[in-house]
Amino acid sequence: MEQIRAEKLVLGYGSKEVVRNVNFTINKGEFLSIIGPSGVGKSTLLMGVNATTSILSGQLQVLGKDLNAIGHRELKVLRSRIGVIFQGFNLVSRLSVLDNIASGMLHRKPLFAALIKHYSKQQYEEIYEYMKVVGIEAEALSRCDRLSGGQKQRVAIARAIAQHPEIILADEPISSLDPVSARTVLDTLRNANEKYGMTIIANLHQIDYAREYCNRVIGMNAGRIVYDGSPADLCQATIDQIYCCSPKKQEEKRQYHYPFSPAAASAE
Repeated sequence: MEQIRAEKLVLGYGSKEVVRNVNFTINKGEFLSIIGPSGVGKSTLLMGVNATTSILSGQLQVLGKDLNAIGHRELKVLRSRIGVIFQGFNLVSRLSVLDNIASGMLHRKPLFAALIKHYSKQQYEEIYEYMKVVGIEAEALSRCDRLSGGQKQRVAIARAIAQHPEIILADEPISSLDPVSARTVLDTLRNANEKYGMTIIANLHQIDYAREYCNRVIGMNAGRIVYDGSPADLCQATIDQIYCCSPKKQEEKRQYHYPFSPAAASAE
């Protein structure tokens, strides 16, 4: 089932075009990564789905809503159907893991109950389920400022799941994490994708992770989509097209585990 459709879409800030003339559709249940060098519009495209970047021209439909014509009230409801995971976690540091995850339920709770942090037995059970999904239940009562980066990102994922979203947008969710924590976070996202059928769209730098975890890759350069397909079909020529071949981009490719070898991929 189609959830997102973009046609000749141009996104930007003010009059500045950042994403230029892109076309794509995304179906329910996909785990998709957007890759490309820094500054090419990956985050702008990702957050365009949440209507936090301006549509300068073209069409963008998300969960059946036309973002060119959506009203404020409809937009608020739409955003409640989309979970967002930020690179900087965006947790309330002084609150516990449990309370941070519960904040994902705010749109489903009466205001007074939310203010006094009152949870029903069913809600406690639901929160505990999400903690188990992300593997953070042992830290349920710990303040979030006492957690590691990887643990904080897992709390952020659980909070997003608690929204009951149909789509999760993850903006560089592993860029500040060590390799072990990064893999744990991606395992958690894959678990959410498989267990709940949530569509996951993640900005990733590392092609090896995109190939392992995602079933589709969109490659961007200079605000345009230059590749849209299976991660298994990424070859060196395509990667060069995505990342260009200037000395600066060559260094960026080396930084993010390049060059890519199709022969190595078949041997894995």
